[in-house]
Amino acid sequence: MRLKVLVTGKNRSIVKDICSFLQGEKGINPMSCEPYRNTLFDLMLEGLPPVVIICLGDETEESIASYNVIREAVARGETLVVVITNRKDEEVFIRYTRLGRVLFLPRPVSYSVLREKLKEVEQILAKKKEDNLAQFHEFINDRSFYDKKKILVVDDDSEYLSHIKEQLEEFYRVICVRSGADAYRYLTKDRPDLILLDYLMPDEDGPDVLRNIQAFPEWYDIPVIFLTGVSDKEAVLQTLTELRPQGYVIKPCKKSELVAKIIDALE
Repeated sequence: MRLKVLVTGKNRSIVKDICSFLQGEKGINPMSCEPYRNTLFDLMLEGLPPVVIICLGDETEESIASYNVIREAVARGETLVVVITNRKDEEVFIRYTRLGRVLFLPRPVSYSVLREKLKEVEQILAKKKEDNLAQFHEFINDRSFYDKKKILVVDDDSEYLSHIKEQLEEFYRVICVRSGADAYRYLTKDRPDLILLDYLMPDEDGPDVLRNIQAFPEWYDIPVIFLTGVSDKEAVLQTLTELRPQGYVIKPCKKSELVAKIIDALE
């Protein structure tokens, strides 16, 4: 098993050096990406690797906020974050991050220390695969998270998915997918309390997805709200008569309007 490691960050020279180092390490499969919110959000939807290395450089509140999109994976122990930084950027990171757990590694980078930490992660993953038991057993009692209602958001626009997630995650558990096919796969595993469904999407548009959902008795009564642009309003009104979803919202919409619509639909 090769340990997958994602390397990102504004300090591109350090990113390049870390990737070169990892490529020479046996059993490590490094990859890199730009430190942008949408890029990281797309990777999160596909599944983050077990280790994410962030190389800081001349950070701001906005640049640090980009990394917050992976906080759920970090909170659940699915991803270990290693932050390579100087003291100044470390202070900025601590001030603005919403990540709950990170390991700081100061510059200049000690490759021996990094190597040992990655070996430790690799051993834990190997142990999990062997007997399905983690070397570290942790309980996090976050009742507020599990008591929240689940909202499934279906939209092919990653940027808008990220925006919706930020708007709603204070009040709901938000699951984001980018197509009807992804929505069906999720529904076979779990049942959301409500679906926010983009009206226009490639391959299958919103009405087609809703028809398929309503064809299954176990999904039929899940409330659905369409997300639509102003130009689609007339078509949406016709669809409301035919498929009888719980309504629609014009995007972009205010957080208060969207939450109010969801509350009405859930009640």
